[in-house]
Amino acid sequence: MEVTLPPELALSLAFVALLLAQLALRTWLLARQMRHVARWRDRVPPELDGHVSAEAHRRAADYTLARTRLSLWEALLQAALVTGWTLLGGLEALHQALLAWLGPGLPQQVALVAAFFVIGALLELPLAWWRTFRLEQRFGFNRTTLRLWLADGVKGTLVGAALGLPLVALLLALMERTGPWWWLWAWALWMAFSLALMVVAPRWIAPLFNRFEPVADAALRERLQRLLERCGFRAEGLFVMDGSRRSAHANAYFTGLGTAKRVVLFDTLLQQLSPPQVEAVLAHELGHARLGHIPRRLAWLAAASAVAWALLGWLAQQPWFYFGLGVTPDLLGGNAALALILFLLVLPLAGVFIAPLGAALSRRDEFAADAFAARHTSAAALREALLILHRDNAATLTPDPWYVRFFYSHPPLLQRLQRLGDPVPQAA
Repeated sequence: MEVTLPPELALSLAFVALLLAQLALRTWLLARQMRHVARWRDRVPPELDGHVSAEAHRRAADYTLARTRLSLWEALLQAALVTGWTLLGGLEALHQALLAWLGPGLPQQVALVAAFFVIGALLELPLAWWRTFRLEQRFGFNRTTLRLWLADGVKGTLVGAALGLPLVALLLALMERTGPWWWLWAWALWMAFSLALMVVAPRWIAPLFNRFEPVADAALRERLQRLLERCGFRAEGLFVMDGSRRSAHANAYFTGLGTAKRVVLFDTLLQQLSPPQVEAVLAHELGHARLGHIPRRLAWLAAASAVAWALLGWLAQQPWFYFGLGVTPDLLGGNAALALILFLLVLPLAGVFIAPLGAALSRRDEFAADAFAARHTSAAALREALLILHRDNAATLTPDPWYVRFFYSHPPLLQRLQRLGDPVPQAA
């Protein structure tokens, strides 16, 4: 006799299976990473022997092991939170409490989404504090104070509320009032908001958290301007960011769209690298722009988000979607906030299974940007810069190959050096 499960029960079982499968896969990958890094802790890769000291290699291994252990705790916390919000009734309890207080309607739905994010952030706060004031502090990277860390949190919350609450209100209104094709309007709004944020953030949001000043070194500024001209890149300016206020890690990036494009160098980067090396690192970042990586990624984002919104548009109409995930919908409507939150809880669970595709495409782009930098500057300078940055940022030289396939957006250092050609740079 064939037994047919009710759709809500089938969804609950599928959800539990997905939750356990992604947690098992993530745990297996993290365990592989820890074993592989620990196995090589006392052995510098032969190709870099004489170029990386044994002490620096051990420090990088220890830092990677500490970060990976914390990632394991974060994975467990995320699984617990998702379970608590859904099958254990957390979202249902919050929903009913806000219904009793505010009654049905758009204000209650906006409040539900806001409360969901605030509670989630508070529950994740202890691990965020540990990462900054224990892990990063232990390895000498943290330079922020508790006061600055709290101020960043308050400012981030205020900015998030100022931008996010109107967006959420508009999205929920579209979900409720624009008929069965609401998801298309929501997708268009989401993409417009994302593109607008790329213009607004560099000019008005980022300066709320960091100080951005023009490059003061005239010789370096002229050198970088010539690079921009050679690469056919026009930017609003070359800026130095005071990243050292918070961390010893170094980086460089360009941000913005159209006339809002900016080139940003961390002050820690200028402290660690010579002018030719800074030029090579910047050329790598410019390579992403000139080779069309950013538009291509935006196109992928647009396509993926369209599929996601369409899927949500279908699921939001299915009563079993709510019942199967532990909440009780109003069968007369007004479930937009519940549908959105449940979707945000479930969708990331599938992310680990498709992560290798995104990571592989990203690593391909990094190789291409390295090649672009080698054509427009000095391959030797880029190799030297990569080696210095990996050493000073304590990045492991021996990641697990499977962990790389899933989670590394940048190729491991040795692969990048080999692609750039011999010889391996001299020790810095």
